[in-house]
Amino acid sequence: MVTFKRRSLLAGAAAALSAPTVVRAQTAGDWPKGPIKIVVPFPPGGSTDPVARIIQTKLIENTGWQVVVDNKPGGASVVGANVAAKSAPDGQTWMVTFDSHILNPAFTPNLPYKDSDLANVMLIGRTPQTIAAHPDRPYKTFADVVADAKARPGKVSFGVLGGSQALVLANLIKKENGIDLNLIPYKGGGPLVQDLLSGVTDIGISSLTSFSPHIRANKIRAIAVTGDKRTPALPDTPTLAELGVKSFPSYSWWGVYAPAGVPRPLIDRMNAEIKKAVQSPDVTQKFIEQFNMEILTTSPEDFAAYQKSEQDRWFKVISDNNIKGD
Repeated sequence: MVTFKRRSLLAGAAAALSAPTVVRAQTAGDWPKGPIKIVVPFPPGGSTDPVARIIQTKLIENTGWQVVVDNKPGGASVVGANVAAKSAPDGQTWMVTFDSHILNPAFTPNLPYKDSDLANVMLIGRTPQTIAAHPDRPYKTFADVVADAKARPGKVSFGVLGGSQALVLANLIKKENGIDLNLIPYKGGGPLVQDLLSGVTDIGISSLTSFSPHIRANKIRAIAVTGDKRTPALPDTPTLAELGVKSFPSYSWWGVYAPAGVPRPLIDRMNAEIKKAVQSPDVTQKFIEQFNMEILTTSPEDFAAYQKSEQDRWFKVISDNNIKGD
């Protein structure tokens, strides 16, 4: 289980002292210089765009800044991430993105940017992924899926988002539990959900955010969650670990990045303002109700450590199993 701790920002203070000219220029009241841009590397819809826009609205309300959201979809978030990475490190450009972003180095040949081109600012929050079944299927929990897959190798179809953590997790489940599931990768969450609703696939995995409306409408049945404990949104749905399924705890999450080189005082200021925005009661309520989000609002250091631990874990699974993004 990942534990998030509050850490001292003495390193940031030291950096500030070591670069007095830059710090004076960036803390003398002349920042921001015009509109602040939040790059979202996905199209409108899904979860990342509304998360960014809710934060945008509260930032404007709290600070009076001009804040715009700039959707730059394409390449499983690569296009938008490249825009953010190549932007000037002046504190005018930031990025709000989804967990699949950190898998791009493993799935995308000739990635046009490096992880080091983007600085971690904040892990906003997370939610467990959910495995759900079409209601006509006989599965009450994922243990039933395991039993069926062992009885009928390759016959149980499992919808997953290509190039995602869910794809990697599904491959890990197959290997660690000795079952043959027919994985069907999708290019978007919308088609994945539609095929699950129509019964084209037997089961599917996605964020709880994507599945919640359909679970409430009894159009699909939740059969497992992927976190290290049950979620309050689905108190009767067991975790994979409870069912004896070998895997890693897995979460969908949203985070904030900046171009590498943005002065630390600006990173700290934006971190503080986004934290204030997200922890506002009305925003917290929206994030819980709309996204079933566990609010985290971490420090830059904690976010960087979390990203590294997740990449170490999932990159090894990708390499060991020769997993492709699609």
